[in-house]
Amino acid sequence: MLRIAIQKSGRLYEESVRLLKECGIQVNNGNKQLKTVAENFPLEIFFLRDDDIPQYVFDAVADVGIVGENILLETNKEIELVYRLGFGKCRLSLAVPKHMKYDSLKDLEGKKIATTYVYLTQQFLDDNKINAEIHSISGSVEIAPGIGLADAICDLVSSGSTLFTNNLKEVETVLHSEAVLVAGKGLSEEKNHILQKLIRRINAVKTAKNNKYILLNAPNHQLKNIAAVLPGSKAPTIVPLAEEGWSSVQSVVNENDFWEVIEKLKELEAQGILVVPIEKMIM
Repeated sequence: MLRIAIQKSGRLYEESVRLLKECGIQVNNGNKQLKTVAENFPLEIFFLRDDDIPQYVFDAVADVGIVGENILLETNKEIELVYRLGFGKCRLSLAVPKHMKYDSLKDLEGKKIATTYVYLTQQFLDDNKINAEIHSISGSVEIAPGIGLADAICDLVSSGSTLFTNNLKEVETVLHSEAVLVAGKGLSEEKNHILQKLIRRINAVKTAKNNKYILLNAPNHQLKNIAAVLPGSKAPTIVPLAEEGWSSVQSVVNENDFWEVIEKLKELEAQGILVVPIEKMIM
């Protein structure tokens, strides 16, 4: 059985549990249990504080974990990042009061910076040859400049609304972060086999979310051009229709290219375009 640690509350909890369920893994966390076993997959789930997950994986208490990349890098544990999950995206940024004149990182020379991310902040400053005094605080970082504790902060930013509310402006990005799947070193052959099965399921879910299945009718004289627009995973499926001179075309389109492809299809006389979401996609 593979032991996985996920966040017990906070911004990654719901999406981590949702991902496991989308992978067909039944997780019952009734009454906020701190440990449970999946009903239909060899997986034991631990619900932990996000800051503790890298340590648990490093100590082999858990075999794998889902954690923010920012936490992984801040704790600096020797564990492996095995898969980028694509949710929980944010950035670790430096911010200063709105009234402060800021032209470059040199403006932080000799300043006080409040942060929870001491290691990453210091590393960023060292890389840019900036000498500043770092104040480590565990929460409510954004109020530090307003109460005179610091001249600037280094904290996680998603929408930027918290900075705006506290009269701060974002000036530098230290790190782009997202949820990642991490694993400890030296997994047994059996546990590694289960991990690879889990990764295949995750990949199927993520691939499906990034693609749409489309069906359309097209005149035969445009099939070659439409096939060039719709390569799909290999090539589109083409089936003759009862009406002479027309065919049904089926393919998969990447979400990022979707509207551009649809516009090209319309220009190529495609009709009756149906768009269907994909639940799973096994490559």
